[in-house]
Amino acid sequence: MLKQPKSLLLSLAVTLALAGCGGSDTTNPLINGSGATALTLDESKLLPVNRFSQDDIDAGVDACVAFGDHVNGKWLAANDIPGDRTSWGSFEVLTERSIEIQRQLAEQAAAMDAANGVEKIVGDLWATGLDEAAINAQGIAPIQPQLDAIAAIDTPQALADYLHRSASTGNNLLFRFYAGPDFKDSSMNIAYASQGGLGLPDKTYYFDAAYRDKLAAYEAHIAKVLELSGVDPAQAADQARHVIAFETRLADASKSRVEMSRDAELRYNPVSLADAEKIAPAFGWSKFFEAQGVAAPTMFSLAIPAFHAEVGRMIGDVPLAQWQSYLRFRTVDNAAAYLSDEFVQQDYDFYAKTLRGQKELKERGKRVLDAINGLAGEALGQMYVQVAFPAESKARMEELVDNLRAALKTRIENLAWMGDDTKKKALEKWASFTPKIGYPDQWRDWSGLETGRDSYLANLRAANEFNYKWNVGRIGQPVDRSEWGMSPQTVNAYYRSSANEIVFPAAILQPPFFDPEASDDVNYGGIGAVIGHEMIHGYDDQGSRFGPTGNFENWWTEADAAGFKKLTDQLIAQFNGYEAAPGQHVNGKLTLGENIADLGGLAVAFDAMKAATADSEDPMTGGMSRDQRFFANWATVWRRNFTDEELKVRLATDSHAPANFRAIAAPSNLPAFAAAYSCTPGQPMVRTGGEQIVIW
Repeated sequence: MLKQPKSLLLSLAVTLALAGCGGSDTTNPLINGSGATALTLDESKLLPVNRFSQDDIDAGVDACVAFGDHVNGKWLAANDIPGDRTSWGSFEVLTERSIEIQRQLAEQAAAMDAANGVEKIVGDLWATGLDEAAINAQGIAPIQPQLDAIAAIDTPQALADYLHRSASTGNNLLFRFYAGPDFKDSSMNIAYASQGGLGLPDKTYYFDAAYRDKLAAYEAHIAKVLELSGVDPAQAADQARHVIAFETRLADASKSRVEMSRDAELRYNPVSLADAEKIAPAFGWSKFFEAQGVAAPTMFSLAIPAFHAEVGRMIGDVPLAQWQSYLRFRTVDNAAAYLSDEFVQQDYDFYAKTLRGQKELKERGKRVLDAINGLAGEALGQMYVQVAFPAESKARMEELVDNLRAALKTRIENLAWMGDDTKKKALEKWASFTPKIGYPDQWRDWSGLETGRDSYLANLRAANEFNYKWNVGRIGQPVDRSEWGMSPQTVNAYYRSSANEIVFPAAILQPPFFDPEASDDVNYGGIGAVIGHEMIHGYDDQGSRFGPTGNFENWWTEADAAGFKKLTDQLIAQFNGYEAAPGQHVNGKLTLGENIADLGGLAVAFDAMKAATADSEDPMTGGMSRDQRFFANWATVWRRNFTDEELKVRLATDSHAPANFRAIAAPSNLPAFAAAYSCTPGQPMVRTGGEQIVIW
């Protein structure tokens, strides 16, 4: 995915196993907006969709040798990465379409007289975010009170008190704290505290020689940010070294992205409040909960206890001046993208240009929309579905989901490697899948969020604090299964293990994923495979550790668990063999969950497509068979160019393999692909015998 949001933009925790417009949806009116002004959409301003086209096929490249190049080579060569992006492909094209729709809606909201509800929130954020003159005039003033509070810290207890108060506004600089379903009772929310506090993408950046240049660049960035905030240049350089030492100590006590992504149990460490106090007595967990306005729990999840123990020790043994340097830097850095131009430029220079290879700063409107989506995405989503999601798309999707469910059931029933007892449990989980399509049935209530036209950062901070208090206010409360973890305008989909649900936001239901004008083969190779992918996440290496109701439980026999691991180890080895750049290989363990989902999802989608078309002859469209078009659209979905630096970051941190390998890996394991293209054993796209992997 793209760059992680800074802590100013609260990322509410969702347990994921991650991942034609113009109609007006009259069945879904705004709930807490004014609704007084009709929203409109000028489709002529939208980027054309990137639908599957046989003109993109390169007949000069053998599909059995280089399937990705056969389908996508011509398109990738003709479509450079825009200067304000670090990757470009099917997802990004749809995202640009969604951004333009959002822009039109935000402009309309900002121009409304006496707007209220979601239109006022979106309009205020948009108007103040575009007021560059006012933002530049304010400079660092919007965060000066926080900097003054940091400068006033004079004892370890005052430090702990500041950390508690800052967290209560949604600005927790050290770790993530949120409400989420209890692993053992998914019907109830408990508090979760995890690790955090690092400015680089992963702990490996602080220790691995391969990232030494990025660590040095980060130290220079820290010094520059401190200097911009008013620190003398020489002192800023000295403080930057202290910040690096501070974060390196945190990193040493942290788990890596690989470890966190492949062991769900690391996120769940139930402790009593008394036990938490023993782990980090200097931090003061009782006072922390009190400051958050949350009743002291009898139990909460203190994930990565070694990290929190280290934070507790650092409160006692790290000099206060070093703490103040760290807190000052993180406070300014987290706000930099929303401050005056010199801060914005520095933020871009390091995080986008140096770290990811982005050539140009995004224009202001796109940056403001990023902030709106991070803090009020569902508010904007209420407006989005008014103009951009035809009701017929939802009906067609429901049919596709039903067909994919039936195909998955058949595959589970016929698994040769799984015993009857485990199959029975797997089918119980299958029966309890809940699909969500397009947008929530019940919109979130934004009452109580006060925004205005005086200050952009003040609006962002108000929204961030509102979201944080909304989230932690659910601690100790029943889980609301109607909530969504993505807004409707997001081009993505996800599976949530704690609810055993698959979710497809409106914005992904466009070509090449879903095309109302396309034949079944194209749609099953696109959105059908995405549906299958999300269903299989319930049975990947982590989703398979949760039962039908979303509880963390073991429903496997020992023999079947061992058989499953043997198959997944083969898939790890397959992806470890892919070289993304000279000397840089895909991490098969980091990407395992997504690779299992791709492999099973594509197989399930192919079965569903064959069942849906069983009573009709193959039309051989443009000389391509139905099966060929199915696999070609799968590859079309995964066309994507990356900057060199973006690819390097993703190989270290992304649980998804680079797109070019996703286009070819799953098909190479399916006999149906070899049959579709008349491939022969020994060709690169044909895996046979012990190399061929079938899991679900």
